[in-house]
Amino acid sequence: MKWRSSLDVGISVLGLLVVASSYAFAATTAPFDLPGPRLEIKITRAGASLPISKVPNLQPGDKIWLHPDMPANESVHYLLIPVFLRGPLNPPPDGWFTKVETWRPQVQKNGVNVEVPEGALEALIFWAPDTGGGFTTVRAAVRARPGVFVRAAQDLYAADLTRSRLDTYVAAVKKISATDPNRLEARSKLLAQTLYLKIDTACFALPTEQQEACLINDPDNVVLNDAQSQSMVAALTSGAASDMINQLSASSAAGGGAYSPYVGAVVDMVRIMGSLHTAQYAYIPALSVVDDDAMDMKLSSPPSFSNPKSVMVASLPPVAAVHFPLLRAVHPEELLCLEQPSLVLSVEGAPLVFSTGYAHDLSLHVKDSAGRFLELPATPDAERGGFLVDARALQATPVTGSVTGQLRGQWGFDFWDGPDFAFINSRPQDWTFVVPETKAVTAADKLTLHLQADSVVCVKSVNVTTPEGAVVKAHWERTPPQLMQVDLPTTKSSQGLYTLAVAEYGQSKPDKIPVRVYPPSAIASGLILHAGDDVAELTGSHLQEVTSVELAGIVFHAGTLQRGGAEETLHLKTAANLTGTTTLVAGAAVTAHIHLKDGRVLDIPVTIAPSRPRVQILGKSIALSPTGNASFIHTGNDNDLPQYGRLTFFLKSVAPGQFPRDEKIEVAAVDGGFDTTLSLAQNTLTLQDSQTVLAMLDPAKAFGGSAFGPLRFRPITAEGVPGDWQPLANLVRLPSLKQVECPSNPLDACTLTGDDLFLIDSIASTHDFTHPTAVPLGFAGTTLMVPRPNGTTLYLKLRDDPSTVDLVSLPVLPGPDQD
Repeated sequence: MKWRSSLDVGISVLGLLVVASSYAFAATTAPFDLPGPRLEIKITRAGASLPISKVPNLQPGDKIWLHPDMPANESVHYLLIPVFLRGPLNPPPDGWFTKVETWRPQVQKNGVNVEVPEGALEALIFWAPDTGGGFTTVRAAVRARPGVFVRAAQDLYAADLTRSRLDTYVAAVKKISATDPNRLEARSKLLAQTLYLKIDTACFALPTEQQEACLINDPDNVVLNDAQSQSMVAALTSGAASDMINQLSASSAAGGGAYSPYVGAVVDMVRIMGSLHTAQYAYIPALSVVDDDAMDMKLSSPPSFSNPKSVMVASLPPVAAVHFPLLRAVHPEELLCLEQPSLVLSVEGAPLVFSTGYAHDLSLHVKDSAGRFLELPATPDAERGGFLVDARALQATPVTGSVTGQLRGQWGFDFWDGPDFAFINSRPQDWTFVVPETKAVTAADKLTLHLQADSVVCVKSVNVTTPEGAVVKAHWERTPPQLMQVDLPTTKSSQGLYTLAVAEYGQSKPDKIPVRVYPPSAIASGLILHAGDDVAELTGSHLQEVTSVELAGIVFHAGTLQRGGAEETLHLKTAANLTGTTTLVAGAAVTAHIHLKDGRVLDIPVTIAPSRPRVQILGKSIALSPTGNASFIHTGNDNDLPQYGRLTFFLKSVAPGQFPRDEKIEVAAVDGGFDTTLSLAQNTLTLQDSQTVLAMLDPAKAFGGSAFGPLRFRPITAEGVPGDWQPLANLVRLPSLKQVECPSNPLDACTLTGDDLFLIDSIASTHDFTHPTAVPLGFAGTTLMVPRPNGTTLYLKLRDDPSTVDLVSLPVLPGPDQD
C-alpha cells in the first residue's frame, strides 16, 4: 500500500515527532484534541468480520457496517456520507456516495451497510450538517475535484497512523514514569526505537521526577508538532510563502517530503480544505482514533453551525491489496533461550505492529530437529522492544535439539509469516576461566571473574556461597554467545573457598564453579594476654597465615581462627607454665613476634593485661523442692539438677587470692540458650570467708520452665573480664507423678497417673530396661500404660537425660480389671 511506504520515508527523513497526550505545546488552542462524532465500524470479508481497529486495508466486495453513535439530545442533524474514490483523474460515480441520515431510528438502532465497489482506491467519511442539500453539495464537490480528495484521504490516513505511534509512546512514558521511573530512560529509548520516534536524550540528565514532562511536554524535544504546524499554516498558504507547500508536505502522492506525514497532512489539509470553501460549507479535517470497533473523530477547531457550516472529513483504510509489515529481527544471528519464561523477541521495521491492532492472533511457531512443533502465544510490547512470548507450554511439551521459531499471525484478514528466530535449549555447562584467569585468585575489594561456556544465553542468575556458608546474589553480565563476567563479593580480607552457582532456565540444578580466594599477608592489630594465662588472642586480618607468636622467649602456637565482625581472632596456646613469670606480669610492655607461613615475622607491641579471675569448685549439693509429686523420682545421676530443685555450691577464689565483693558468677547453658548472674548484691552469693563463697541457684526462677541441658559457670570481674568456663550440672525437668493403678491380673499392664508425662523418655519395671514403654513425642495425656511395678518401684529415663536410669517409688493402688 502506498501510504505505508510514504510513511516510512517520512520517518527516515525526520526521525518523527514526539508529542504529548494533548498534542499541544506552543498553540493557544490544542489542535486535534476536540472530540468529534463517534462511529462504530466493522468490516466483513469472505464471511469473517473484524473491527475497524484490526483492518489495515479494504478490498472490493468488503461489507462495511457503519453505526453512528450520536447523542440522544443532538440538536443538529448530521448526514453521514461514506464515499469511495478511484483516482485523481477519475471522478467517482454517483453510486459510490451513500447518504445516511444519522437521526433516523432505524439507523440509530441497526446502522447501515455499504459495500466497497470494484475499482475503488480510497475511502472517506463526511459528516455534514443537514441543510436540505448537503448530500448533493458534497457529492458535487468530490466529483468536481477528485484529486484533492484522493490526496486528502492519503494524507489523513498517514496522519492517523503516525498519531497512533505518538499516542502509544506518550501512554507508555506516562505509565513507566508512574510505575517504574528509574527505568524511564532505558524504556523510553527502546520505545523511540521501536516506534520510530526521535526523543531528546538531554531529558535524562534531569531529576527523575522531571523526565516525563521533558519527554512529552517540552517544545525543545519536538522536531515539529501539529501545534506548530497550525501556526505555520497562515504563512504557508498565503503570499510568496505558499510556494513552500510542496517542499514541506509529505504525502503518498508526493512520495514523501522533509517532514513527517502527520505534519504534511495538516499542512495539506488546511490548503486543500481552504480551496474548497463555499458560502454554504467549509471542509475541516478530522483525525481518527480507533479502539476496537469504534472510531472517534478528533478535530483541530470547533465546527461551525452557521454559514459556512463545517463538514468534517475523515479517512478510512485505503482500498488496496494487503501489504505485510516488513518486520525483522534486531539481531537475526542471536541465539535465544527458549526456556526463558518472559522471552522477548526484539524486532524492528514495522512500528504499526505496536501502535495499531492490525497484527493480531500472534504466536511463535516453534519446531525442533525431531519435527515436533507447538505454538506459543506472542504479544507485541513496545516498551520491551519486541514480542513477549509465553513459554509456559514448554513445560508440558518440551522440544529438543536444534530449535527454530517463526513469528506468525494475522495482518487484518490475511495470514502473515514474520521473521525467523534461532533458539537454544539450556543444558549443564562446562565452565572455564578466560586465560590468564584461574580458579585461584587473590582477595581484593573488587574481584571480577571472566567465564566461558558453550552458551551463556540461558543463564538466569548467579549466586555465590561464601566460605562462611552465606549465599549471596552476585552481579553478573553476559556477552553472548559464550562469555560471562561475575563480580565476586569479596574484600581485601576475604579468604577461603567460594562456590559460584550458575542457574539456567529449564535446569533444576545450577552449575557449580569453585573459586579459591587467597588473602594478602596477615595484618595484626593487637594481642591480648592476661598475666598467668597460657592462652592469648591475636586480632587482625588474614590471620590464617600465622603459625606462631613469641613473647619474651615463650612460644604460642596458632589454634582456632574465629571470624566475625570487622576483624578476625586467632586463639593462641603455649605449653609453658606462666605462673610466676616475672616478664609477663600485668602491665609489662613486651614485643610480640608474629611468625607467618611465608617466613616473614611481624612485630607488634603488647601490654600484659591483668590476670583473669579463677575459681575452684569445692563442692555442691542439690535439694529437691519439698512440695510436688516429683519427689517420688530419685535421680540416678548426682549431676542431674531438677528444674524445681536448688543447687548450692562452694567456690574458692584462686586468682586473686581473695574473692572480690564486686565479682560475679555467670551460670549459663553450654549451648548459650540461657544464662543468669549470681552476685553478693542479689543475695545469690554469700561469703564464707574472704576467699570462699557459697553460690545458690534456683533454676526455675532463673531460667523458666523450658530450660534444660548441661550448665557451666565462670567468674567475671567488675570490669567484665571473664574467667574460664567450668562444668556445673545437668538441668533436667521432672514429671509430676501421682500413683500407679494395677488390675488384679498380674499379666495386665498398670496405669501411671501424673502431669507432664511427656518429660519421660521411657519407663520400665527393671533397672536394665528389659521391656521398656516409650513415651511418644507430642504425648499430652495424664495417664500412661506402664509395666507392673516391682513392688512399688519403677525405673524411668528422662527426656532431658535419656542415658541415666532413675528410680521411681509410687503408691500402687488396685485398678479396674481389663476386659
